Parts: sequence; C-alpha cells; structure tokens
Amino acid sequence: MTDYQFIDYSVANRVATIALNTPDKLNAFHKTMRMELIDAVQQVERDDGVRIAILTGRGRSFSAGADLTEGKDDYPSFVEQCAAEYTPWLMGIHNSSKLYIAAVNGACAGIGTAAAMNCDLMVMADDAYIYQAFAAIGLMPDGGANWLLVHKLGYSRALQLAVEAGSLTANECLSYGIANKVVPAAELEQQARDWAETLAQGSPLSQSATKNLMRRVPSLSYEETIKEESAMQNKMINSEDSVNAIESFFNKQKAVFKGR
Repeated sequence: MTDYQFIDYSVANRVATIALNTPDKLNAFHKTMRMELIDAVQQVERDDGVRIAILTGRGRSFSAGADLTEGKDDYPSFVEQCAAEYTPWLMGIHNSSKLYIAAVNGACAGIGTAAAMNCDLMVMADDAYIYQAFAAIGLMPDGGANWLLVHKLGYSRALQLAVEAGSLTANECLSYGIANKVVPAAELEQQARDWAETLAQGSPLSQSATKNLMRRVPSLSYEETIKEESAMQNKMINSEDSVNAIESFFNKQKAVFKGR
C-alpha cells in the first residue's frame, strides 16, 4: 500500500510524517485508518531513507479516539479485533528501530492517548490535552494505555486519571514527564519537524540501541542492564559510524552518520 485514503504519509530530509487525516471526525480511528496505519508503520521500518518518524493529526485534534459508530465487524470479540487492527501498529512503533515523535495538537483522547504515549518522544501544542475518556462510557483504557500510564505517572495517579475519566493539560503532561516539550500551537508542526530533522542527523545505530534497551529496562535488573549495555556497546564500538565519529571528534569536525 502506497496511497492512503485516511492518512497523509510523506518523507523529507530523512523524516517520515504520518498524519491522521479525517479532521471532520477529529481523526477518530476507524477500521480503514487502522489498517492504513499498520502499513504506514511498516513502511517507516523498511525505508532506509527514514531515520525519524512523526505521528500527528490534521486539523484541530490529534485524535478523538476510536470511532464509536463502528462495531466489531466480523470479529467474534474485541480480542480478535484488537489483535488484527490495533496491536500490529502499536507494537510496530514500540519495537521500531527508529524513533517516533508524537506531535499532539488539540484533543488527544481514548486510543489516541495510547498512540501518542507509545511514541518515544512527545511535543504538545500549548492548547493540547490528553483525555482518558474510557470510564465516561463504561470502558477501561486499552491499547496498552494502562501500562503506559502507570509507567509514566505511577499507579495512584494513573488509576485516578483512568477511573475519573480525567484529562491532563499540555503543561501537566510536561510536568509529569509524559511530554518532552510544549510549544505554541501555531508552531507545533514546524517545531516537531525541526526536532525530528536534528535527530535525523544523529547516529541511527545509537538511537536504535538506546531505544531498544530503555524500552526493556523496566523488566531488567541493574546487573542485567549493565550486561546488555556492554554487549550492545561492543557492536557499536566496532561500527564504521563510531570509528568515523571519534575521528571527527578529534579533528573538531561534525560527524556524518551512515547507519553502519
């Protein structure tokens, strides 16, 4: 799949942008969009010309969450539907060798919060907010949102946010460590792109290895982490990029990373 109906996909300066594009429906996730998103995430991973990806929403909202006008279609239960339509792209981002930046504009609700928090980094417009809408309609957070919220907020604060169907402003997200940056709404797109293009000049081997390990650190002991670091570092020490970067450092030149 190369052309999408409900997603804008573009690549420039080694940065891929995946933009949810149903602004009239506040970018609510429906089946076709979810399937397109699976393909777009796979496309990011297999494109050697992409080093960083941005996930955002067109219009005045990042996403209102799942499209509630849809049912389970032909699936026996939500378990099968989730495995087919949500898990592939969520885990694709989680396991990607490349960094994802969520550029959050306006409302970010329901499964949209899981999509944004699952990215490696987040920049939010100053008028954006995260809304855990599930409890308000008799549901619980999904898409891995429980895991993400507890890891970012701690159990008590995460539970309160979920059961109260609460929301967090951009500045609250920044103070709690959910967001990395808060910027004026009019500057969100450009600042996200500038950040992504700066990161795209960095070492893809280092970025990939660091993401891989930090994603797994919660399940590792301190000693296991040291062992993992040494094994991964050993590979990078002998890489062409590291050898050239060290030489550039001593020559007071800017390193150029090729990903090998």
